[in-house]
Amino acid sequence: MPASRIRVMIVDDHEVVRAGVEALLAPDAGIVVVAQAASGAHALRLFRQHQPDVTLLDLTMPEMDGVATLRAIREEFPDGR
Repeated sequence: MPASRIRVMIVDDHEVVRAGVEALLAPDAGIVVVAQAASGAHALRLFRQHQPDVTLLDLTMPEMDGVATLRAIREEFPDGR
């Protein structure tokens, strides 16, 4: 196992998509999924808590879409990805 793994957060309003992405990433020992969110607002809270290295973000979500979520994350965490 690598000494430093890439910490990933998955954001999508469809549970099956989140599960599928996690299943695709799971075999890679260099990646760990640290959080999953079903909404932009939840993603922002989880980003604050986990500060992942990479966020995989759905652009089309109800209420707070991916673009608004990304703006909020970048405003608070300018180096966030």
